[in-house]
Amino acid sequence: MIDFLFSQYDTYSLTHIVLEIIAVLFGLASVWFAKNDSIWVFPTGIVSTTIYIYLLWQWGLVGDMSINFYYSIMSIYGWYYWTRKKDNQTEFPIAKITVVEKKWVVIIFILTSIGVVLLYRFFDKFVHWTAYVDTFTTGLFFVGMWLMAKRKIEHWLFWIVGDIISVPLYFSKGYTFTSVQYLIFTIIAFYGYIEWKKILNNNPQVS
Repeated sequence: MIDFLFSQYDTYSLTHIVLEIIAVLFGLASVWFAKNDSIWVFPTGIVSTTIYIYLLWQWGLVGDMSINFYYSIMSIYGWYYWTRKKDNQTEFPIAKITVVEKKWVVIIFILTSIGVVLLYRFFDKFVHWTAYVDTFTTGLFFVGMWLMAKRKIEHWLFWIVGDIISVPLYFSKGYTFTSVQYLIFTIIAFYGYIEWKKILNNNPQVS
């Protein structure tokens, strides 16, 4: 069982293994803070995504690397967005997606998918079935991160779908620790949606 789960790490350097574990731990911490609507979701997330940018570049996974680069940029934006206050009150509390934002969701998903296709073609990465799945999950995660930065409850739904797909996806790529991370992400995201739903129900003025 151990060989089945971790044999792919035989050819990895100890540095890369340690960095992946650190990135996983900070990633889990980030999602946990997101569940609790804590601003710490962003600094912990930035640590995780920065490490993954380096690792994914080393592993030649340019699509996944672009996702984490985007996460890092959006985390800085979200950090600023969540801390804004008006009359000593949070200016942008948890809320539902608006009609205009729904249109942006479609636009972001389509543009992201096209961007990944072009990126993969440029680097000649369409050599495995995972590349095609990456196109779909990248679109989901780009939308999810954008909605999270804007504190929209629906972002959890995009995370849940993307996380579920990513569990077998990353395992098939040979990254067991990251696969396990996405499994735990799925569980936390499910409870995160419930937690945010309770907050939203207790604050109907922000819905």
